[in-house]
Amino acid sequence: MLRLLTAVAVISLSGCASTGATPQPFPTGGRPDAEVSTSAPEAVASAHAGYGYAVAGTALALRGSPYRNGGADPGGFDCSGFVRYVFDQHGLGVPRSVGEQFRSGRAVATDAVQPGDLVFFNTAGGGASHVGIAIGGDEFVHAPSTHGVVRVDRIGGGYWASRFVGARRLAD
Repeated sequence: MLRLLTAVAVISLSGCASTGATPQPFPTGGRPDAEVSTSAPEAVASAHAGYGYAVAGTALALRGSPYRNGGADPGGFDCSGFVRYVFDQHGLGVPRSVGEQFRSGRAVATDAVQPGDLVFFNTAGGGASHVGIAIGGDEFVHAPSTHGVVRVDRIGGGYWASRFVGARRLAD
């Protein structure tokens, strides 16, 4: 249980083939050792944290699911389909495309990202083109196309750090 809670404290994002993006090369691995800071009031942070950890747990349970362009179920996911599926499991409808997801919810400061927040990256040169779900620390879970399975990566990792374009919170 402690390992699960530690793993849930990580955040990350990746390029999405549904937008035509195919980022190269993808980094591997991650470090669940960083803590997420928050500038939100404690009551709001606590309410979101419970929901966010549940969302992150659902996302983490799907690690290893195959990548499929246009996929939105455990038989195969693209990045935005993965996000939509995970939030659907918690009763929150999310738009299908990365662009629509990037315009949803409210912006979150980089130092206030919490588990369950969406993290966005520019992998195709035209704004947000890949999305993942923050799981805490400096990690996120996402459905990248290159390695073919849902996995965890570091937001601050070499590839992702230079492509990070923002975070959004869908529920408080």
